[in-house]
Amino acid sequence: MLKLDKVSKVYRTTEVETLALNEISMEVAPGEFVAIMGPSGCGKSTLLNTLGLLDTPTSGSYEFFGEEVARRSERELTALRRDRIGFVFQSFNLIDDLTVAENVEVALLYRKVPGAERRRRVAEALERVGIGHRARHRPQQLSGGQQQRVAVARALVSEPSLILADEPTGNLDTVNGEAVMALLTEAAAAGVTVIMVTHSLAHAAVAQRTIKLLDGRVVSETLLAA
Repeated sequence: MLKLDKVSKVYRTTEVETLALNEISMEVAPGEFVAIMGPSGCGKSTLLNTLGLLDTPTSGSYEFFGEEVARRSERELTALRRDRIGFVFQSFNLIDDLTVAENVEVALLYRKVPGAERRRRVAEALERVGIGHRARHRPQQLSGGQQQRVAVARALVSEPSLILADEPTGNLDTVNGEAVMALLTEAAAAGVTVIMVTHSLAHAAVAQRTIKLLDGRVVSETLLAA
């Protein structure tokens, strides 16, 4: 379970102090699919970065699958990110100089998975997202929808406890957007916790629950599906 208790995040410069998160309290159950919505600047990305152990709360408590992590060392946070979290970004974040298979394999190299096991898991992940026939291609040889499928495969290949998706369909057409949503729904059905930031009401409706933010606060929660 993920649990935030009165988490705030303040960004400070010499002249400006910005309150990005304002005492947010929320819980996400294992295997739950949650959509986060709200206008630009409301704190969605900061919340996702906090959940993904990329930002440290200024105050409050964060329990990451039962572990209090708000004051963990950077080395410990890096290990948790590597072992427990898969990230999917709007801009794909693939490495142009690597093949599709190599892009997915990167997630396993950091975990020191043996070569034969890496190859097996990469092949399985690419087949799962329907892109196995493109394994030797470079990202620039793929469409946007295919690149995002590769990004989802990269997130899935390490068998994470949590997938964080930041506008994963924002650069895709309707058909490819729906395909990516189907993959995320399938991951949640398999027991992976999925938290997605989106502006799309249609895609948010696929999640089990929607959390809406405004000015760094949770202003509403809607249960959408059992």
